[in-house]
Order: sequence, then structure tokens, then C-alpha cells
Amino acid sequence: MIAALIAGVVIVSPAGPVSSLGAAVALAHPGDTIIVRAGHYREGRTVLVDRPVVIRGEGAPVFDAGERTFLLVTANDVTIEGLVIADVQPSSTDDRAAIKLDHVTRCVVRGNRIQRSFFGIHGSKVSSCLIEDNRIEGPGATEQMAGNAIHFWSSANVTVRRNRVEGHRDGIYLEFVRGSTLSDNVSRRNRRYGLHFMFSDSCRYERNRFTSNGAGVAVMYSKHVTMTGNEFARNEGQAAFGLLLKDISDGEISDNRFTSNTTGLYLEGSNRLAVHGNRFEANGWALRLLANATDNEFDGNVFLANAFDVTTNSRSATSHFRGNYWDQYRGFDLDHDGYGDVPHRPVRLFSLVVEQNEPALILLRSLFVDLLDQAERVLPILTPEALIDPAPLMARPR
Repeated sequence: MIAALIAGVVIVSPAGPVSSLGAAVALAHPGDTIIVRAGHYREGRTVLVDRPVVIRGEGAPVFDAGERTFLLVTANDVTIEGLVIADVQPSSTDDRAAIKLDHVTRCVVRGNRIQRSFFGIHGSKVSSCLIEDNRIEGPGATEQMAGNAIHFWSSANVTVRRNRVEGHRDGIYLEFVRGSTLSDNVSRRNRRYGLHFMFSDSCRYERNRFTSNGAGVAVMYSKHVTMTGNEFARNEGQAAFGLLLKDISDGEISDNRFTSNTTGLYLEGSNRLAVHGNRFEANGWALRLLANATDNEFDGNVFLANAFDVTTNSRSATSHFRGNYWDQYRGFDLDHDGYGDVPHRPVRLFSLVVEQNEPALILLRSLFVDLLDQAERVLPILTPEALIDPAPLMARPR
């Protein structure tokens, strides 16, 4: 046992005097480091981390979790890094997780690999925690039998960065979370949303990639949200969105890429948003802007090769477009100021027809629809007057 306790370090190894992580935590003093050597481990119960320690895996030690939460952290200032945690079994009554953080602050979860776990990292009432460089691969089960890869509830000042998550219900889920930042994460092939957050104010989402998720990304019931430099790609399906915004106010959506989604950006009940510098390419609907989304500003965006650039459900609208690039614009620039002299109407008449009767999409490439749209451009009657770009860009921004 003496060899396993040296200068504030506890050594865990399969054949050593300390062969259990739970036993190592019980031996450790606050501030100690627990080194877990390479090997395969099976704990008989949830490991309770109730003191501030560093748990560091060397050589990717593997833990089989079973029908329980594997690590339950109830102490502040805990660091967990370099572990492989596998096979936390699903439950209909318990949010079992590979790593669960409960009422803690200043915790770090870094560089771990979590495989086939119900929930990956689950935080409840935590603050000032860092979740970085983890790889979390879900079981690929049905939505009902899959938890979320990274899940935070009623928390503040959380940083989630450079994680790769896939195969869960939601890749990243935040609810009642304040002042937090998500950056440089990859969330793909999740059953429902790559990112799902609600009632979470003053958060930033930067340079993340959300690809091939069941329903894309959903942002709901929040204010002062900034989403910049993200990629929303290949979120395809009848109810799939690159980014769905519902009841969001006073935020910024900038410099994002929306590529090959059924719907790129969907706004419902969202107000006073600055939507600028985004690129919408090869989407079914690039932008669906409902009538109850008001006072939003769209400028400097690029629309390329979308079936529909903009669509709405009403002729009444109070959002504004100016200085966007539209590949379907056919105007001219006689004064050479870089902006078209003729306003652009991005809402096609046929898109209004489809909004009311979706099966009409079968006619999308027909000569009849082309003639219908041409007639509306010459003599606009039904397309919303408010949704006009009075100064479309002539050259596509880089």
C-alpha cells in the first residue's frame, strides 16, 4: 500500500495494492492526484468523488460502468481526465451518466472517451466548469432509450469546447443555463438535435459544427444569444432544420454556414435579431421567416442555389433586408456603387403556395411554376411588400 501513496499521489493499477478507483478516492486527501494506469477495470458501485482531487488516466484505462452512474462528483475543484468509460446502461427512471456533476463549481472534465453511455456528461446546478476535448460516442439506440451526450441544467458560466459527440438523443443540451460558451465542438449524427437549449440567456456559440443530426439545432425561449462562425450542414428530413429559433430576442446570428439542410434558418416568435454575414447554400428553404418574427435585420448574407431563398406564412412582416447577395437577382448597377438599382423580391409566389399546400412541391421544376414566378416579379401582387431587399449586393462577398 505504501508504494501506492507517494507525495500526494495515489496510484491505481490492475495488479497493484490499489486496484479500484473508488478505493483510491477514499484514500486520497483533498488536493491529491489519483493516477490510473492502463488496464481494464470494473467498479462494483458508483464512484463518489466527494473531495477535491485530480483523477488522471495514463494509457487510456477502461472502466465498465454497468447499470449505474459511473462517477458522481459532489466536491468542488475536481479534475477528471484521460479515462475511457463504457456501457452505462439506459434507464427510464434515472439519468445515469458516465460522469455526473452535482452542485459543484470549478470542475474540469478533459480528454476523456465515453462509449455507449446513456448520458455522457451530466451537470446539475454547477458553475464555472470546463468540459473540453472529450469524445462521446452514444449507443445509437432509439430516441427514447438514448440520453444526451453533454447535458447541463440550472447552471452558469460553463465552458464546453473542442468536444466530439455523436449517436445520442441530443448532442449538447442546455436548460436554464446562463452566461456560458460553446466553441469548436463537433456534434453529428444524433437522433434529435445536435444542440438543444431552452431558457438559457446570455450564451455564446462559436465555431461549432452541427452535421447530419435528426432535426438539426433548436434554440428556444432565450435572450441575448450570440451564434457566430458555426456550420449547420446536412440536417435533412421532413422536420429538420439547420437552426430553429423559437421565442429568441435581442441576439446575433452571424458568419454561419447553412449548407444542404431541409430548412437552413427558421424563425418563429423571434424578435430584434441581427442576422448578418451568413452563407445559405443548397438548402431546400434557406430562410423560413414566420409573421410573428418581428423587427429582425438581415444584411450581408449570401444566398446560393437554394430551392427557396425566403418564405413566410403571411403578407404581413416587419423584418428588413438590405445589402444581401442573391444568386437569383437579375438587376443592374448603373451607378457602380456595388448595389443593385432595382430592389430584389426574395419571396417566390410559389413558396407561398407551398407554405399552404406542401404537396405542391411536386411542381417545383415545372414550366408552369417558372411562368408563375416570372409573372409575380413583373407585377407583384401577393408577395410581401416588407420582405424586399432594396439594395442587393451585385458581387458575392468572399
